[in-house]
Amino acid sequence: MGKPHPIELRARVVAFVEEGNSHREAARHFRVSPRFVNNMMILHRSRGSIVPGRQGHAPGGGKLIAHSSWIAARVADNGDVTLDELCVELAGRGVVVHRATIGRFLQRLGLSNKKKPHGQRTASAGDRQNP
Repeated sequence: MGKPHPIELRARVVAFVEEGNSHREAARHFRVSPRFVNNMMILHRSRGSIVPGRQGHAPGGGKLIAHSSWIAARVADNGDVTLDELCVELAGRGVVVHRATIGRFLQRLGLSNKKKPHGQRTASAGDRQNP
């Protein structure tokens, strides 16, 4: 007898607990972590199913797609806007997103942005003084 299929294991764990056994007993019996048992019971009780949820982002470009025209206009109006500034401005619009997500989104749109705020830019080669 080989390893049970992951869905079969989930079903057996849930059935074992519903028969009156504790989560810890189920974990020991099936040689899984107590957290796995807890997660299966939460999943079973909340959704009525033990099928794993869909992984990844929803199709269609993510949460920034609805704001693409605003982001494009913002970068076109002010090419010096930083990813951090865009994060703050988007948060003001109710969209909480990491700066890396905005950077990838700008790349997909074919737009460029500055990497650092104006005061933190490095000096160009012509601005450096030779010792």
